[in-house]
Amino acid sequence: MTPILELENISKSFPGVKALDNVHFSMEAGEVHALLGENGAGKSTLIKIISGVHKPDTGVIRWEGQPTVFNNPREAQARGVATIYQELSLYPELTVAENIFMGHAPKRSLGPLKVIDWNAINTRALELLHSLNIHDMDVSRKVGTLNVGNRQRVEIAKALSINARVLIMDEPTAALTEADVERLFGIVRILKQRGVAIIYISHRLQEVFELADRVTVLRDGQYVNTKPVSETTEPELVSMMVGRTIDNLFPKLTSNPGKTVLEVRNLNRGSTTRNVSFTVRAGEIVGMAGLVGSGRSETAQVIFGIAPADSGEILVDGQRVNIKSAGQAVKLGLAYVPEDRGTQGLIKQMNIRENASLAVLKALSRASFINFNGERKLATDAIQQMSIRAYSAEQVVNKLSGGNQQKVVISKWLASKPKLLIMDEPTRGIDVGAKSEIHRLMSELAVQQGLAVLMISSELPEVLGMSDRVLVMREGRIAAEFTREEATQERVVTAMMSEAVKVE
Repeated sequence: MTPILELENISKSFPGVKALDNVHFSMEAGEVHALLGENGAGKSTLIKIISGVHKPDTGVIRWEGQPTVFNNPREAQARGVATIYQELSLYPELTVAENIFMGHAPKRSLGPLKVIDWNAINTRALELLHSLNIHDMDVSRKVGTLNVGNRQRVEIAKALSINARVLIMDEPTAALTEADVERLFGIVRILKQRGVAIIYISHRLQEVFELADRVTVLRDGQYVNTKPVSETTEPELVSMMVGRTIDNLFPKLTSNPGKTVLEVRNLNRGSTTRNVSFTVRAGEIVGMAGLVGSGRSETAQVIFGIAPADSGEILVDGQRVNIKSAGQAVKLGLAYVPEDRGTQGLIKQMNIRENASLAVLKALSRASFINFNGERKLATDAIQQMSIRAYSAEQVVNKLSGGNQQKVVISKWLASKPKLLIMDEPTRGIDVGAKSEIHRLMSELAVQQGLAVLMISSELPEVLGMSDRVLVMREGRIAAEFTREEATQERVVTAMMSEAVKVE
């Protein structure tokens, strides 16, 4: 069978960087082909070449066996290439139907004029959604009122409206709930049956084994290998991606917890935090598991003062405190690495130096003037201590990989010398090598520096691998608590899904 899309010896350079070096890649109709690699491996550059954003410096692109050139995204789109990026490109103030047909709306004649056929737009949008087994979406609803999962489904319908034959999905599940992930997988299988070729990019290897037919791995801009998914394993893919084996993805050091740093008693806020009580001790990592919507992040935000408690008690170092703002929490020695580093943890248009000092600007300032030398030293030390891959402290954060951005967020809070570090989804959307580094850092902070760590994670292996104790939240309550020895996947999942479980 002739591949629908084939790339041979593709190379692409930017000033000072060779992003791709003789890369090979091909797609067949009805195939899900996973594209893997660490951040900076060249995945984004490759998909931008396929979608016409960049032209390769050397190499050949073949479409159905014939050499072709995509001079711009419109030419690629005309051939049937559609891309769904991690940051969705929809217009929030327009309706579902208007977004789906943006730029190619059906028209009707009105005398000598051609005008948009609004009835046809709504009818065809509804037909597209129904063809994807989506029957619960109002096409006249503004996209800005939809949740992330439904916005992504609009993006997929938009791709099909241009008769996409190759669909690129870049980290499609990064911000989805478990239910939305299952719905997405169902749509991917429908598209596959229709003969749509899907390029699937994800850091979640379990998704690759569940969905993909073949997998191609890039490393440092170079082609490593392509294999049928049925003929490879997770350790082999990790080894290909990072160029070495990661024997210990969860490098957990043995802890010896000290005094109680944080204690919450019967904490309440709305329906998301209900009578929550637990402790975190110095030198200890307490993992908090639970389904999306169980109240994990909301409880962390109550503790940190983002959404102050309605009732209950918070004690820091044994003293009752009344935290009404994040500023108060920082003064008390609390720090919070948020779930969404891009919008809540960083100012991505600013450089590393400016971001790394955000939590301690007052200490670095005299009158209204910032001590730039002190700020620069703080950032330079953070780059060295946390192995942030950057050319200098002046590099704009937006140009860093996801893992290095996360290290900047962590360094910002470590600069405040906290007693308690709350880490919400600490390794979401970063590659396996960077995950191992973050895990090692987390363990060293707890064991070697005596930091109390509250870690919230949707990845059960991470919770089990890194926690000294595991708290399970369900419907805003603590449903169970396990020691490291007691915590198993079966017991934690049971507690997440069932009524409160007590450990004898």
